[in-house]
Amino acid sequence: MKILVIEDDATTGGYIAKGLREEGHAVDLIADGREGLIAATGGGHEVVILDRMLPQVDGLTVLKTLRGAGSTVPVLLLTAMGDVEDRIEGLRAGADDYLAKPFVFGELSARVAALSRRPQAIDAETVLRAGDLEMNLIARTVTRAGQEIDLLPREFALLEHLLRRKGRVQTRTMLLEAVWDIGFDPGTNVVETHISRLRAKVDRPFDAELIQTVRGAGYRIAA
Repeated sequence: MKILVIEDDATTGGYIAKGLREEGHAVDLIADGREGLIAATGGGHEVVILDRMLPQVDGLTVLKTLRGAGSTVPVLLLTAMGDVEDRIEGLRAGADDYLAKPFVFGELSARVAALSRRPQAIDAETVLRAGDLEMNLIARTVTRAGQEIDLLPREFALLEHLLRRKGRVQTRTMLLEAVWDIGFDPGTNVVETHISRLRAKVDRPFDAELIQTVRGAGYRIAA
């Protein structure tokens, strides 16, 4: 794989790059956020390993800018800020995975491999549509029949996932993995709750139902 490592600590960055190169990967190592953002935006990398505390531009800003521009490159956020609140903030900003320092290289390597196996949205669409519903990924806005709909970040992410797979059933497990980054069933009704809230905003005020329940299978946006 071609991997971009954005890490300002020379020892840590060198350690990661050396290990990944020994595994046969091509690695670009950059030490500040501004140059890292330029490199990540340029594309061509299959995974980005991103430190959170960076000079010039911090890691969360790099991440949010990438996602705002429509980039779907998998990002592993690597940071000494390992509290639960910090992890939640990083995942909500668009990280695909989060690894706290200090770390074992074997775990980092395994997480990078797992990210590379995930199916990625490779289209460069900036506007997603279903019927009279429109989502602008750059402006981060949603409208239906010309009326703006105010969504919370998780609701936006859930709707985006469904729109990108319009007409295809998404199981509860798929949604937990893609939207909440949970690889197991936590035994809560978080998916059902968010689907209900999304319907209240996207469907109920309008004539046609777009978010469909497929009994015994999952959910989909009508094609």
